[in-house]
Amino acid sequence: MRGLSDIAAMGGEPVACFLSLGVPEALSQKWVNEFLRGFLQLARRFKVPLSGGDTSSSQKITADIVLVGNVPSGTALMRSGARPGDQIYVTGDLGYSAAVLQRLYAKQKASSRAFGRYFYPVPRIEVGHWLRQKKWATAMIDLSDGLSVDLAHVCHESGTSAVVDAKMIPVAKEATLDMALHGGEDYELLFTARPGIRLPKTIAGVQVTQIGKIEGKSSRGSQVQIRGRNGKVTTLKPEGWQHFSKN
Repeated sequence: MRGLSDIAAMGGEPVACFLSLGVPEALSQKWVNEFLRGFLQLARRFKVPLSGGDTSSSQKITADIVLVGNVPSGTALMRSGARPGDQIYVTGDLGYSAAVLQRLYAKQKASSRAFGRYFYPVPRIEVGHWLRQKKWATAMIDLSDGLSVDLAHVCHESGTSAVVDAKMIPVAKEATLDMALHGGEDYELLFTARPGIRLPKTIAGVQVTQIGKIEGKSSRGSQVQIRGRNGKVTTLKPEGWQHFSKN
């Protein structure tokens, strides 16, 4: 699913998947069967054939999953396309995953039936495909590491700054604003579009919300600010998940 979400974020269509699975010798065949049942169920749902991979023994369960997708040449939606004046949008609502994870850390019940969005997130393939076909989005990324981090990636790659409005961010009813800003693993899409474009309120049945604006060019890397509910503008520190960070 994470690979599908990355393909969705470029407006791509999935083509094939590859699985390399390492398992301990003592692991039950039942576990392997159930793992593959879930894997292949998702693959069939998105019409992505399992096209190769490998199996091996391992001290711990290790699954390396690779997804391959494609787009027509020159049409992929990159992180680097945002321009001053572009409006910033997100799909769905944010912070739900962080809210459920907090329940799990607190050892509260969180069944897959009651909290299906956390255990079975849906990659926004159709939304990404629609935006690419319309040629309305200028840059896009999926929200896997948290809004504060992923928007900073867009600004860094595009050489721009941005301002988001706390009042406009669609916070999931189970979550807080901090969870929506920094929680991650929502697997929604964040994208930018030119200001003259009037986007529909939903795309492929998914809510779309404008949350801010790309400001001027920035030569100092990513510069992201947030306008608080009190109207005060402050720096939005990237406090979501940052790979290879010591913190």
